[in-house]
This record gives sequence, structure tokens and C-alpha cells, in this order.
Amino acid sequence: MQLIIDKVGKLYQSKVWALRNFSLELRPGVLGLLGPNGAGKTTLMNIIATITRATEGTVTWNGADLKRQPDAVRAVLGYLPQDFGVYPNLNAVEFLEYFAAVKGLDAAITRRRIDELLQLVNLADVRKRPLGGYSGGMRQRIGIAQALLNDPQLLIVDEPTAGLDPEERVRFRNLLSDLSGDRIVILSTHIVSDVEATATEIALISGGILVAHAPPEELLRAAEGRVWEWVIPSAELSAAKQRYLISGTVRRADGVHVRLLAESAPAGAVPVAATLEDAYLHCLSTHRTHLAEAKAG
Repeated sequence: MQLIIDKVGKLYQSKVWALRNFSLELRPGVLGLLGPNGAGKTTLMNIIATITRATEGTVTWNGADLKRQPDAVRAVLGYLPQDFGVYPNLNAVEFLEYFAAVKGLDAAITRRRIDELLQLVNLADVRKRPLGGYSGGMRQRIGIAQALLNDPQLLIVDEPTAGLDPEERVRFRNLLSDLSGDRIVILSTHIVSDVEATATEIALISGGILVAHAPPEELLRAAEGRVWEWVIPSAELSAAKQRYLISGTVRRADGVHVRLLAESAPAGAVPVAATLEDAYLHCLSTHRTHLAEAKAG
């Protein structure tokens, strides 16, 4: 099982490149897709899901070029887009039966699969309630069930834990980890802790460019020795934000505890272990510095 993205670019009619010279090779596991808003994450997922076509480059699934053979991946794809709509007058069972029919699944297998999935996403007790009466978190869970209907080999989920409460988020993280053994899972999210809990690899995108592709441990090592905790008075916080890349602040009785990234420590700061959020900010900052230097040079 292999997904290869080779030098993919996407140019929109506004003459803006959403992706440029983007290459990745994926095998079974969870890929955490991280990047700022507008970085190109959704465009990439839509190209992989054959919803839109790349302007240049190729995407192949087990050797099949998806421009020429889109059905090669559609038959084994599960996709939960960020803007997932429901039919409000249908209940959960009717909704999943409809999607199963669209995907061409066997009716007998579908009934058993729907029962399993409604248990899995904790919606079995409200299976007959119209979806129009579901909360945002419940709608997100029925979307997750929809994506898993055909037991996909390639699962793409865009902001899947948006609207989920902390318990549901943990449940979904565990589900992704369980699913990842024999399939490729692409998880796009702004919640770094979701990636930290599930991803075997991370791809960091900025401005349509692949900034980093590595296991979480490798990204963490790159940030080690560059993360500091510094206690300063509240009055000095504004100046500190202008001078340093700050990843967090906590106000306590002795002052503001500032977590910052820098090559060397400010006077009085102490080193702390890097988190994945620190590593993410470090990668982005380094990338932007290199871009600025290239433009200046």
C-alpha cells in the first residue's frame, strides 16, 4: 500500500499557487498534516481524494495515476472534509444507508457495518433521531462514521475533532491509532495535541510548500536547546513579544512565565523540554527566515 505525491502543484484562476513542487511518499500509518490557515492543506487533500486536479505533477495510488484512473483510489477512500454537511430530515441510519448506496456497498454488509459504526462513534442511542436535531459534535461523529463505512485503505480527515468534547476527542484519537496499522490515515488539524497523540509522521506545510516531513521525534530534536522559560513582570511582556518567538504565557504570583524559542537564552531564562507545538513553531520560523534571506539575497 503506497501513496506517492510527486512534484504536485495547483494553480487557481486567481494566478495563486496553492501548492508548488510538493512531494510526499506515504505508507500505512498516521500522517499529521500541520500548517497555518491557507497553507494548502485542504487543496492537497482534495487532490488526493480526486475532488480537484493538480495543475502539475502526479499522485499515484499503488502505481495507478489518479488523473487517469481516479476510481483506483475512490473505491478504497474514506473522506471527512472540514465543511461536512448532513441531510437534516434523515436519521443516522438512513444517512449512512444513503452513503453506503452511493459507495456501492452490499446491503447486507451495510446493515451490520452501520450498527458497528454507530456503536463506535457513540451514537447508537440516537440512531433514529433526525440529524437536524444533532449537536455539532454529534454531526461530526456521524461524519466520521460516514468516512469509515467502506473500511477504507486510505482515510483522509480534515479537522475531525472540531466540536468534540475532550472525552470524544480522546476516543477519536484512540480510534485513529487503532485504524493506522493497515491503512494510510491523513489527519489535518490545527490542534497540535491531536497530532502529538496519533501521528507516526508529520508533514508541515507553509505557503503551499513542504517545510518538513519527519517523525515527531525528529522534529522535537530540531527544537531541543532552543526552548526557554523566562519569568518577567507583566509590564515587560509586550516588549518580549516583539523581540522573541513566544509559544505560551502563564500568569503567576511571581510574574508572567513566558515560554519562548530562541537560539540563546535571555538573562534569567532556564531551558525546558521542547513540545511538538514548540517544534512546529521552530520549523515555521526557520522556514520564514530562510525565505526572507533568499529574497534579500
